[in-house]
Amino acid sequence: MENPVALLKKYFPEISEKQEAQFLEMGNLYAHWNAQINVISRKDIDQLYERHILHSLAIAKIHTFQPDETVLDLGTGGGFPGIPLAVLFPETHFHLVDSIGKKIKVVQEVARGLQLENVTSAHVRAEELRTKFDTCVTRAVAPTPELLQWIQRTVKRGGMLLALKGGDLSEELKGVKNVAEHDLTRFFSEPYFETKKVVQVLL
Repeated sequence: MENPVALLKKYFPEISEKQEAQFLEMGNLYAHWNAQINVISRKDIDQLYERHILHSLAIAKIHTFQPDETVLDLGTGGGFPGIPLAVLFPETHFHLVDSIGKKIKVVQEVARGLQLENVTSAHVRAEELRTKFDTCVTRAVAPTPELLQWIQRTVKRGGMLLALKGGDLSEELKGVKNVAEHDLTRFFSEPYFETKKVVQVLL
């Protein structure tokens, strides 16, 4: 079987040997933990590298995370987009939160298995957070105006929201200021990405 990390290296040729090993192990860890705590649908686990890992890394095509930047992954589910981004940017700190405790257990186990020292996680709702972050990333958690309400106290002024979205967003983004839509077909050739976007809002 072809090395699944080849798909990632096609778009991120700068991936180091250590990162390649981590991305390879990520597949094993998700297969193991998903069998026990279902965080990814059965049909999607077979497409993990395209639909979850590469999709998460799409954010890196829009924004290069800096060393010591603090990033909130809101409603991370099983760790997307935060865990793939944490592998790609080992000097950036990622805090992954979800309101469902069993999902955070998977996040913790995968982060431990990958020895990610730049990842913390918490079973908490967005509005309960008391820390300020530079950036917020998220995937298909809620409409953009709702996301902006949730993070208004937790993302610093001058920071940004980077949300993975799909489909026609014209209604959803009506009235949202400082917003840009980035079509993922600009970066990836797989059919899966035809309707996928990153929504970027400067705060």
